[in-house]
This record gives sequence, C-alpha cells and structure tokens, in this order.
Amino acid sequence: MTERIVSFVMSGGVGSRLWPLSREDNPKQFHDLSGDGSMLVKTLRRLISRPEGETPVFVIASERHASRIGTDLAGLDLAGGSALFEPMGRNTAAAVALATLRTLSSFGDSLVLVVPSDHEISTTQQFWQTVEAGSAAASAGQLVVFGVKPTGPETGYGYIEVGSKTDAAFDVVRFVEKPDLETAQAYLDAGNFYWNAGIFLFRASAMRAAFETYRPDIWAATESAFKAARQDLSGLYMEPGLYERIPSISIDYAVMEQASGIGMVPAGFRWNDLGSWQSLLEVSPTDDKGNVVLGDVVAIDCQNSYIRSEGRLLSAVGLKDIAIVSTIDATFIAPVSHSQNVRKVVEKLEKSGRLETKFTPSHDRVIESGAWRRRVRHWLFEETMPLWSTIGVDELHGGFHEALGFDAVPLPKPKRMRTMARQVYAFAVAKAHGWEGPGDRLIAHGIEFMARNGRTDRGGWVRTLNIDGSVADATEDAYDHSCVLLALAHAHMCGNRDALRLGQETFDFLDSYLEDERLTGFLEATGKAQAERRSNPHMHLLEAFLAWHEATGERTYLRRAARVVDLFRSHFFDADTWTLGEYFSPEWKHAPSERGEWTEPGHHFEWASLLVDFAARSGQNDLTGYARKLYASAIASGLNRATGLAYGVVSRQGIPIDTVSRSWPQTEAIKAAIALDGAGGPDLKPEIEARVGRLFRWHIDPAPLGLWIDRIDERGRSLAAEVPASIFYHLVCALMQYLDVDGDEQRPPKR
Repeated sequence: MTERIVSFVMSGGVGSRLWPLSREDNPKQFHDLSGDGSMLVKTLRRLISRPEGETPVFVIASERHASRIGTDLAGLDLAGGSALFEPMGRNTAAAVALATLRTLSSFGDSLVLVVPSDHEISTTQQFWQTVEAGSAAASAGQLVVFGVKPTGPETGYGYIEVGSKTDAAFDVVRFVEKPDLETAQAYLDAGNFYWNAGIFLFRASAMRAAFETYRPDIWAATESAFKAARQDLSGLYMEPGLYERIPSISIDYAVMEQASGIGMVPAGFRWNDLGSWQSLLEVSPTDDKGNVVLGDVVAIDCQNSYIRSEGRLLSAVGLKDIAIVSTIDATFIAPVSHSQNVRKVVEKLEKSGRLETKFTPSHDRVIESGAWRRRVRHWLFEETMPLWSTIGVDELHGGFHEALGFDAVPLPKPKRMRTMARQVYAFAVAKAHGWEGPGDRLIAHGIEFMARNGRTDRGGWVRTLNIDGSVADATEDAYDHSCVLLALAHAHMCGNRDALRLGQETFDFLDSYLEDERLTGFLEATGKAQAERRSNPHMHLLEAFLAWHEATGERTYLRRAARVVDLFRSHFFDADTWTLGEYFSPEWKHAPSERGEWTEPGHHFEWASLLVDFAARSGQNDLTGYARKLYASAIASGLNRATGLAYGVVSRQGIPIDTVSRSWPQTEAIKAAIALDGAGGPDLKPEIEARVGRLFRWHIDPAPLGLWIDRIDERGRSLAAEVPASIFYHLVCALMQYLDVDGDEQRPPKR
C-alpha cells in the first residue's frame, strides 16, 4: 500500500530577484508569471494531483498574507490540509520544524514533503515519480533531498555534491552555497554536482531526531509556539511572543549540512526556480523572434528580449537580449544575462529607504496633482472652520468643548489641556493660511482659559480641567506640555502678546522638572516613579521645538530638537524592521507589551515629516533616509488593504493588532507624503492625492457637515459615537499643507 505523504508548501519568501514586480507586500509566489494561475496555486495543484496515496496539503505563510492565502486556497481540496501562519519570518528551519510538528500531532509518524511555493515544475507526473522514488529511503529514516542536473554554470543556485548511489538515491557528500562563475563551471565539469531544488522528503520522527541532535533550541522554541497556537477557520496562527524566540536560520545550515546519511534523488522533472528575468524568458511562450512580450507593449525589431509592462504603454525598438520590466512606479532595464543583478538595485534602494521595494501601488491611483483641492478648500473654509469656531467654543466657561455629538451639540466632558492647546494651534494655522474668521479672538480666548485655570504652582500645566475650568487632574505631563509649547509658538507667530512670555515660562518648567537629569530625554510626568517611557511625547516635543525655531529663528531651539533626534537614532528606530519603538524602560531599553513588540503606523508618518523638516533646517540630510524608511514600512505593513487606511497598531513584522483605523493617522500620512515629495526621491504626488481621497471617502464624506467619523473598523464601518475635538488640528494642519502644494511646486509647509 502506498504510504501517506503530508505535503507542506513554504510561502514566506519575497523574491527580490524579480523586482520591480515582486515586492514585500506582494511576493513572487502570488504572481502569475507564466500563465495558469499564481505560482502558489500551481504548486498546490501539483501536490493535490498525486496519482496514488493520501496527500494532505498545508501552506506555511506569513500572517500578513493571510487574506491572500485564503483567496488562493478557495476552491482547492487540500485533503484535510490548511494554512499555518507565521507572525514573522524565521527562515526555513522554523518552517520545517513546524511542518514536522504538525505532521506528528495530526498524522503520526508519516512521510513529510516540504516544497517551495515559487518554483516552476511543468511536469506533474514526473514530479511525483521522482518523489515516490525517494520514498523508500525516506521511509527507512534518511533525510532525502532532490537535485537537478545542471545545464550551465548557474551562480544563482545552491549545489549538492554526491558520491556513490544506493538504490534510487545518491549519498550526499556536501551542500555548497551559490558559487562564483568559475567555481560553478568547475562543478559542471566535475559531473557529480546537482542544483539544489530546495525540496525535502523525510519521516517526521527522523527530522525530529535531527533537530534534537543538531539544533534542539530550534525544536524546543518551535514546539512551544506550536502548542500555544490558535486555530480558526482560516488556519493555525502561531503565538507572536513565542515564535519570535525561534532562531532565524535556514534548514540547510541548521540541520542538512551537519547531518550524515542524507540521500539525493535526481529530479526527473523539468524545473526552474524562476529566480530571474532570464529564467522567465527561458520558460515563457515567445514570439517568432524569441521575445516574451506582456502587457501594453509595442516591440519593433527586438530579439530574445523579455519586455513586460504592468501599467502604462511601453515601447521598444531594436533591442536584443534585453530585459525591461515596467510597473506603475518603477522600471528595470538590463541585459538578460545580467538580470540577476537586480538584487544589487534592491539592496541600494532598501539602504536609502525607498518605498518601491516594499509596497505595490494601486492601479487606481489619482495621477492629476491637486485633484482634491476644490473639495478640501470648501470643507475647510465653508464647513469645518465655521462650525468649530462657533459651536466648538465654550463661551460660558471658557476654552473649547472636548467633543461634539453628530448632531453638532457639545458633549459634557472634561477638558484636556492637550485639546485646548491643539485648538489654539489649529486656529493659528488657519489664520496663517488665510482664514478670515476670528482667529485672533479664538487664540486669545483659548490661551486666557488655559493660563487662568491650568497653571500649576511651579509654572507647569495641568492635564485635565472640569467643564467649568476647575482642575480635574493636576498631573504635569510631558505630552501636554509639548502641545502647549506648539500652540504658543504659533500663537506668537500670529501676534498674540502673551504667547512668548508663557512659552519661556513653560521652557523653564520643562528644563527644571521634566528633563531627565540622568539620561537623555524627558520624563513622562513629574512627581512619580517612571515605570515606562514613550517615544511619542518626545516626538511632539520635537514638533514644538521646530515650531519655536520657526517662530524666533533662534538656534537654541534647533539644538533642543537635535537632542530628540539623537534619541531617535540611538533608541527609537529599529534598523532591521524600519519601525519605531513605542515603549521603553526608564533606561531606554525596549519594553514590549503583552502583545509583543508593536508600533503605530500613524507615528511613523508623524516622525517622517518631522525628520524631513529638521533635516532641512539643520543640514543633516541623512535623516531624509530615515524618514523614507519609516514611511515605507508604514505603507507596506500598516495599511488595511480593503480600505487603504492605516491601522491603529501593528506588530513590528506588519501583523495587525488594533485593526481600527482612526482619522488622525490618515492626516499624518498626507503630511509625510507631502514632506517626502519635496525632499527628492520618488514622485509621491499621486500618493498624496490617494491619501486625501481615502480620508474623505471614509472619514469625512459620510459625516454631517463640518464633522468627521473618527473610527472605522476593518470592513469600513463606522465605530464612532462622537467627534473628538483633539482631531481637529490634525485635519486642519494636514489639509492646509495640502492646499500649499501647487502643482509641481511646493512651498515649505507651515507648521
């Protein structure tokens, strides 16, 4: 009786050698490169087409691609298989260990077949004949790999050196990583080297024993994560905090290169890993002159070339042996024989934080710059400013109302100092941008209420006031002080007589009571032990320092800003994931929450625009690269693909944690795109228009005039019960900056 083989497809790679088509958010395995479905779908079809014997099929994939995996699995009978989702990539050793554990738990000591998701194998019958040829050795306890007879000195593949042959399998002498051209030619001449197809067949107990012998740490960590996994209808999800403890290493390094008695079966099937544009030229249907032409392409007098357009018209004349791949936002051109060097392009782009390696732009992007200008201007000057400058103002007790209902009636809520300050800031920005309303009166009204009711004995500012202006919470909080400083800077620029004095007094308080004397940075608040520290108040202090530099021209404020930027470089920014740390210990060590290491896309956008601003003022131009990286990671990993809106919170590996989309991150995305568009690099004007469009589509247009929907769930439904005034300044400032952008010319943003 034919033995059961449990099959696993590893679908975690990116496929950077096929850039610009393959990106981090849309990897190689999800593309239809040679017809008849995506590479993943074709791999699954191949596995479920085993001529004889039971074959449950599983997919091991990134959790961030769960929805796409669900789409590809729909309609396929996996014979009891399903998906296993990794919260972050941990290379192939973790995937193989996970496959082994899943098999042992559900199918006992069965044979396990592990295959990549992105290889072209056009001969399914011969594929299974080759696998069955290795099953006897695997059943006997050998770890079996499969090798492809080389047809040339390929430098992009790993090699297997073999010795004597026993039955269907050769004894493996050693595994060799990708060689240089001279070494590859020597392997070809030797005759006993095969390309490593990256396919493994083994008995589950044999692989478990190999892990326990050579890498027990990987086995133990994977087992812990597997036991804690949660199951739902879409698949099995590993626990992030446990899974991230698994060492990240390939199965070749972890086990195969150390184990003895490994067998290799020569592949009897046609195989290509489609790892370069040259390989696609070799396997794709061609015209009578040897060209592969895909998309909106006009090719004249071209020979043996791969020409592909994913968007606009691409024309080529007189090309020979050339690869051209054009997407909406990038074009790659190289001799076909050099197309593997696209990896060098990707590496260079990643070092500079370019968006084009991570994110695939939508095909429906608005191309015309300023398309939303009329709607934005009307909403700001005819709907929003008239409402919030009247109904939003508490003329009885002073200050501003904390929130309105959707009937535009003020809600009886305590007044936070940060909200009072933000309203002053917003009216000052509106006045500076030409709003003809009572800006001076509202600025003075707000500052008078804050100063009369909200000062502490030491010259600081309280956190919260009751509706009548009495103190509700006297905590002196760094976040609130940053908002006050920002408001006073802009009030000073608008000519308010009290703003400069109050600003100087606030700086004195900041230096005396909130500055950390032991370490760089600022305390969260005064008067209590610091259990944790956050990067967010420092970001808002950076914003305030830059505003005071703009207001006074004094470089002392720029030096203050530089200290915060130094903290960003040394502690806040993670160079491996391009993400921003949120919580820290008092000594600036990462302090993960119960949900693990997480970050907020909205904060990425805020930091990006502030870093560009600081770079322009200070001449530290390398900061623009940091800004691009923050923007790129937020766009690639922090967006709900159904709505295009930024999530509230994601893990550092891009897994959604808080799937609610609030309005303020969308406004900060607009500001970041505007800042980066004016700082060199890619043309982000279409992105600016798209971001404004999504803000209106989901948050503004469904709301009554002058109001907005602050909270949207992952399906685009409103979760808002009120309209918080604290969001007013986000909307006003971002959309005023949008109105500053005039076609292809951009004036410096007014903060």
